[in-house]
Amino acid sequence: MAIQRMDNVLIVVDDMDAVIAFFVGIGMELEGRGPLDWQGAERVIGVEDVRQDVAMLRIPDAPGRIELAKFHRPKAITPEPHNAPANTLGIRRVMFAVDDIDDVVTRLQADGAELVGEIVQYENVYRLCHIRGPENIVVGLAEQLG
Repeated sequence: MAIQRMDNVLIVVDDMDAVIAFFVGIGMELEGRGPLDWQGAERVIGVEDVRQDVAMLRIPDAPGRIELAKFHRPKAITPEPHNAPANTLGIRRVMFAVDDIDDVVTRLQADGAELVGEIVQYENVYRLCHIRGPENIVVGLAEQLG
């Protein structure tokens, strides 16, 4: 038995519109959005009396999705510290390969995102950076060189 693929990564958000716009700015496409009306979700996630909206974004012409969830009931819990550094336990970022890192960073910064550090070159292989978007979501960007 082997793993088939990574289907999606879930990010719990408060401002669904801002986070969707952030990921669309990276180059993802909104696949669907609406209330989650499936009662089985409560059994899957182990939380009772759930009311939430979800959105699914996909990478055009490639596998990989980001699922966003906004919990109306019960309310989402804010992690501490709010602006957690890179050495905090847990998932810290999702990384995307992009064609033009400067273009993506410029577009995201125009919408309020900020570089966590700086754009750096790793040998002659990649240009890399981390960028912080709405709700302190950090994504990595990698532009392959050559």
